[in-house]
Amino acid sequence: MSAAPTTPPAPPSAHRRAFITWLAVYPTITLTLALLGPFMNDLPLVLRTLILTAVVVPIVAYWLIPTLMKVTASLPRRSAGA
Repeated sequence: MSAAPTTPPAPPSAHRRAFITWLAVYPTITLTLALLGPFMNDLPLVLRTLILTAVVVPIVAYWLIPTLMKVTASLPRRSAGA
């Protein structure tokens, strides 16, 4: 006897994904600039941007967004007819 197949939950809407991404990116950039900014003032803009993105992107992509997606998965979703 096999269990009835279950359908996976629908992915979050584009609006919810955009909000989650912003929620992860904005504070991470702000905090990173506050912490590293004083040490990078004398560097060229291109190098500052390279360092900032090298720190922020892995944190956001591999830790914050997956965590926020799990946390928000339990939130209610609007039905298609609403």
